[in-house]
Amino acid sequence: MPQLTDWSNFYVIVGSSAGALIGLQFVVLTLIAQRPRLGVAEAGAAFSTPSVVHFAVALLLSAAMSAPWHALSAVAVCWGLVGLGGIVYGFKVTRRLRLQTVYKPFLEDWLFHSLLPMVAYATLAVSALVAFRYPRAALFFVGAATLVFLFVGIHNAWDAVTWHVFNNEQGKSEDQG
Repeated sequence: MPQLTDWSNFYVIVGSSAGALIGLQFVVLTLIAQRPRLGVAEAGAAFSTPSVVHFAVALLLSAAMSAPWHALSAVAVCWGLVGLGGIVYGFKVTRRLRLQTVYKPFLEDWLFHSLLPMVAYATLAVSALVAFRYPRAALFFVGAATLVFLFVGIHNAWDAVTWHVFNNEQGKSEDQG
């Protein structure tokens, strides 16, 4: 399908980046896990796990967009399912952000951990509908959403790692705090 062929290099780059960043996130979390603090697991479900999910979604979309589809309608169904599933997941993440007690989220946290991913998932869902009438626009919307997942994942992973580094000194116990 010629419409998707034009996007192949874009998705090779984004998919490779997402795959590499998933691996890097696991390495960093393994290193940090040697120094756990009370309640960090609940914060991990709110802050770290979504980063891996966003990288995985970027990887999934890149793979789906690189597949040899015969019609745009088949891949549009994939966008719609990922978008709707992601919106549900976004509400779960938002709930976890509110319930965890390790860290009080700021406006930037709400923006990058809740709002931007939800907008990207909604963009995917809308792209699935728009694809039948405006396929070129839908392809650009999906490309933009995929980049949002990648950049949000990078931001959030960096944010989590720096928080752990600066707030979890090795060898320091809670009562020495």
